[in-house]
Amino acid sequence: MAKFEHVKASFWDSGTYGVQPPLTDALIHQAEELLSVNLPPELLELLRLRNGGPVSDAWNAFPTQQPTSWSLDHVPFTDLHGIGHNGHSTTLLDSPYLTTEWDLPPRLVLLSGDGHYWIALDYRTQPEPSVTWFDTDLDAELRLAADFRTFIEGLMPAEDLAG
Repeated sequence: MAKFEHVKASFWDSGTYGVQPPLTDALIHQAEELLSVNLPPELLELLRLRNGGPVSDAWNAFPTQQPTSWSLDHVPFTDLHGIGHNGHSTTLLDSPYLTTEWDLPPRLVLLSGDGHYWIALDYRTQPEPSVTWFDTDLDAELRLAADFRTFIEGLMPAEDLAG
């Protein structure tokens, strides 16, 4: 089994906070129009399984080669925003507002975060986005992966990292 398929099979946690109604082609079209991007197919595969919500503890961190404000060796990835308008949770559709609110660069699609930090698809320099960590308190950013698939395949349990 390929690494992405392995992660995909156990990606989601059982919690329901942030889960949107099932993803439809119309919602995908709406999101891509609003955000002026083509979303990565691997992201859409995950969101078709479940449209956002908590990520399994098996995949809740991404290792880094340098310290961040979060940890010496990783960034958290405890949830993935879905696509929709249901409830009070953040979704990918909130990216334009939130990037302005938190003074982030343009052409980002926010995947996860709480305002003090974000993990985002970064479309600033290429049609296929990289995945980047943004620390709004320190005005810092760190490229995590060249693309979304590489990011997902690099996820691991936070408990396996030094801290």
